[in-house]
Amino acid sequence: MSLDSAEASPSSSRDWFFPSPSFIHSTSNSPQSQNYPRKFSTIPRHSRSSHTDWKPPKTSTFRTVSSSGSAAYGDPKYGRVRRRIELRRREKMAKQEKEDPVLEQKRDVSKAVSGVKTAIGEMGIRDFGQRVKIRWQMASYIAILITAFGSLVHKNFSLHNQVIDLQDQISTMNIRLQACNTSDTFDTISILQEGNHANSEGMGPRLVSVSISFGGMLIFAMMLGLVSDAISEKLDSLRKGRSEVVEQNHTLILGWSDKLGSLLNQLVIANESLGGGIVVVMAERDKEEMELDIAKMEFDFRGTSVICRSGSPLILADLKKVSVSKARAIVVLADDGNADQSDARALRTVLSLTGVKEGLRGHIVVELSDLDNEVLVKLVGGELVETVVAHDVIGRLMIQCARQPGLAQIWEDILGFENCEFYIKRWPQLDGMQFEDVLISFPDAIPCGVKVASRGGKIILNPEDSYVLQGGDEVLVIAEDDDTYAPGALPMVWRGSLAGDFIVPKLTEKILLCGWRRDMEDMIMVLDAFLAPGSELWMFNEVVESERERKLIDGGLDLSRLVNITLVHREGNAVIRRHLESLPLESFDSAKRLPYREAMVTRGQRGSFSRGSWIGEMQQASDRSVIISEILDPRTKNLLSMSKISDYVLSNELVSMALAMVAEDRQINDVLEELFAEEGNELHIRLAELYLHEGEEMSFYEIILRARQKREIVIGYRLENAERAVINPPNKNERRRWSVKDVFVVITEKE
Repeated sequence: MSLDSAEASPSSSRDWFFPSPSFIHSTSNSPQSQNYPRKFSTIPRHSRSSHTDWKPPKTSTFRTVSSSGSAAYGDPKYGRVRRRIELRRREKMAKQEKEDPVLEQKRDVSKAVSGVKTAIGEMGIRDFGQRVKIRWQMASYIAILITAFGSLVHKNFSLHNQVIDLQDQISTMNIRLQACNTSDTFDTISILQEGNHANSEGMGPRLVSVSISFGGMLIFAMMLGLVSDAISEKLDSLRKGRSEVVEQNHTLILGWSDKLGSLLNQLVIANESLGGGIVVVMAERDKEEMELDIAKMEFDFRGTSVICRSGSPLILADLKKVSVSKARAIVVLADDGNADQSDARALRTVLSLTGVKEGLRGHIVVELSDLDNEVLVKLVGGELVETVVAHDVIGRLMIQCARQPGLAQIWEDILGFENCEFYIKRWPQLDGMQFEDVLISFPDAIPCGVKVASRGGKIILNPEDSYVLQGGDEVLVIAEDDDTYAPGALPMVWRGSLAGDFIVPKLTEKILLCGWRRDMEDMIMVLDAFLAPGSELWMFNEVVESERERKLIDGGLDLSRLVNITLVHREGNAVIRRHLESLPLESFDSAKRLPYREAMVTRGQRGSFSRGSWIGEMQQASDRSVIISEILDPRTKNLLSMSKISDYVLSNELVSMALAMVAEDRQINDVLEELFAEEGNELHIRLAELYLHEGEEMSFYEIILRARQKREIVIGYRLENAERAVINPPNKNERRRWSVKDVFVVITEKE
């Protein structure tokens, strides 16, 4: 059998495969050496069946597997082995040649069968591959769904477990918090530490847990510190009065002085009918000190809130802090001390107020110390400013009260909000009515004047009876409150006639003025206008006589222009006994003297003293003369009940009343200025004998109409044995019996 025939048979390659010994030796140590024939039959089955001319590889092909094998194959040592192999191969090939017909038939059948199997295999492989592919896709989808569903279920169970844990922790915290009052700080810390990372196991996790815990505590401490600092800063700002006031329609007071207490008291009384109001005080003082001083004031706030703020009225930021643009009235108090410096500061405050960008809703009431500075302040402030010159008001009140004992109490009743005060309101139903009829149209008020609309709102005090009210006119009245009066039906009143001659003689007077005031020259000029010719003004103080004239001249007084009075200078101290003994105290008088019989009764009640003693002379002087004292502290008036002082002027309280009244209604300032001025109308006390006869029975309305015959308006009376006057009496149409020793309070033209 030849090599060519052996190579042409495909089956011989499968049955006769003899690797070289060197190749066998080189691969016997590998795990694949046991499957050596199967390993090298790696040609795909379908490729072998499809190629009918397939032949096994030649021997030379196997020799090229390993270089060491080829070297061993040509070695003479293996010659006998090679010959045996060749012989056996030839014998087998010869045997196969004899069986070729049978083999051909077998090969044909085998080819056919293998072809069918191959076709069936290919189809099966393709179908199987598609089925496997579909099944893998479905399996992957199902796996994804199962994974997602499992994750959701796991997350649900995890959240449920966390909720249960949190509920357990909340229950534990509630139980621990109930016992917090009896536990110490360490117990609280241990409670807060439950539920943290302390349950971690292992060195590394525990270090991380401790770090996280300390970091959390540090952050919590920092946050707590920031919050604590913010709260402390806010509380400190509130405590020191640096926070902004959010109120509106309030009364703003700028500055601090002795008049603040009386001013607050009057504002509180004025706001009582409204259920209380809001008053804001701003001064260059500590807020706590201001609140402490206000708390010491002896009056009821009656629903009014007083808010204190620390700041300067000269700084716009501080003015904005107290909502200056929303205030309905602004009161600027004068500083205690030098008058010029105080007025200069008030002027700067007015400049700051007029410079507010938002504008001002209310008006400004400025307290001044010197009358000469009033023009400048009004020039700067314009129509927004109303001025009250404290020293000028007090000086004029002192002069009026010295000439008319008891007038100070009347002014106190009219200026204060506790009794009756001035109000202005329009009543359309009174249009076309004469002022004489208007006087008796108010059962609970007393008309005093008219605000004439045709004259630009000018207030005419004590107008003529024939004046007819026009459209837009308003009526000025004295009433208890702005909602307690209204016009009623016109009553039938019998006018009657005056009891006698209404001429009031103007007698010379001798007045002693103790002490020195900065505005002394203004008081001298007012006295010269009021007193009768030939009157004397004794000036008793510690200022040297030569220095007095210089001060009076520097203040603007021209001594040569004094017409009615003569100045008499005495040097001394009014609190030193020997200085007072040098004065003729019993010779001084005023416009009203006590009857001699009453003076004797008064001396008998106080005891008997020798006529030449100093105390006796003082008693005689107090019985014969009217002693008027200026009091700065309102609490001092309680001590005056034991003294023989005829009257006193509460200077600070009266000025505060005037400031409060002008702050509530700026129109009243025109009325007060006229009543205090040298010209125009004034308050006066008249004897009842000028209007009626002894024991005559009359109503108050009838007395009003009788006084109108001399163009006077009666606003009240004081009975013979009464201690205080009654202003705006009730039941004006009720008739009663009068005495000639009674007195009436009237508004009349200055004599």
